[in-house]
Amino acid sequence: MIISNNILATPDVVRTFGMRFREYRLRLKMTRAEVSAVSGIGMTTLYKFESGNMVDISFRTLYRLLRVIGLDDSWENILPELEESPYLYKKGKKVQRVRHSK
Repeated sequence: MIISNNILATPDVVRTFGMRFREYRLRLKMTRAEVSAVSGIGMTTLYKFESGNMVDISFRTLYRLLRVIGLDDSWENILPELEESPYLYKKGKKVQRVRHSK
């Protein structure tokens, strides 16, 4: 299902990740059993993920799978560290939260 402005719904993102993961696993010549053993993730979960039958996945599970295929540093590309901004300081103290006036 596509949401407005070409944004994928969460289940579609999970399906896409799963199918791409399968391609990486195959290129690394790894069996599902090998991935399962290394990651500690069950074969059924792995099969559902790769076949696109999973609509939700925990970050922990995804991270464990990324580690198996050597992409555990990829999260840095999704949320790169931001440089310190002078706009985050008010009266010499760093702002910890945002509040909107009523």
